[in-house]
Amino acid sequence: MANSGQARSARPFRFGVTVPLTADLATWRDQVRRVADLGYSTVLMPDFPQLQPAPGAALALAAALTDVHVGTWVYAAPMRPPWTTAWEAHSLSILTEGRFEMGIGAGRPGIEDELFERGMPVASANERLAQVRETVTRLRELDGPELHTPVVMAVHGPRAQALAADLADTVTFAFMPDETRAEAEQLVGGFSASRDVELSQHVAVVGNAVAPFMAPPDTDPSLLRSLDSLAILPDDPHAAAEEIQRRRDELGLSYFVFGAEVSDSLASVVSDLAGT
Repeated sequence: MANSGQARSARPFRFGVTVPLTADLATWRDQVRRVADLGYSTVLMPDFPQLQPAPGAALALAAALTDVHVGTWVYAAPMRPPWTTAWEAHSLSILTEGRFEMGIGAGRPGIEDELFERGMPVASANERLAQVRETVTRLRELDGPELHTPVVMAVHGPRAQALAADLADTVTFAFMPDETRAEAEQLVGGFSASRDVELSQHVAVVGNAVAPFMAPPDTDPSLLRSLDSLAILPDDPHAAAEEIQRRRDELGLSYFVFGAEVSDSLASVVSDLAGT
């Protein structure tokens, strides 16, 4: 798979952290500040209704606490009307003075059940991708010529990849728990865009730590290791740094997102690699 990565421009590394508000507010504020102090580029919030505060409100507060970028990781498009999501994203771009990145996807596994439970329309996969396109289209209209809110799209299948190639500034690959390294490499290597698109992945598991809201709670780290999965990194910082560099060299991945609970243990990786 090395040829696919080498054919793409090598972007500098950057690193983000998902910081869901799962404890008291004071602890969360300290986490956000800590992430910024450690050199991470982006503070990110997942989109899980009722399990935590709405991402837009939380990110506005995070942006007031630090000077790093903030973003959604990621909006589930079918959870709200496209224009509403676009308006919130545009507003966050203005309020953060250009430090907001809109992550969006067609919905995590099981999104149909969540929509049904909330009395919302259960859209097909094609309809959900159409909602993503409409959201980005409305965002570009609201931004106008003076503002460009970066769009991060979470993708897996070919239709989502094609849409991201057309619309996204950054593409993050949603690897499945049972995908081997070879299968994940084929997925990333098969992505093609006529523009220079940043390639990303979120690493849901580091060592034996499974990040909340980034992977199912029953995720088995030992299974991921047996598959040589890209969804896991070793918890040894030196080994993690080597693996991250390998993924950029071979696949072009340069933006990595971790969970807050491992942000301290990977701080040396960020210090050594960010911006290089």
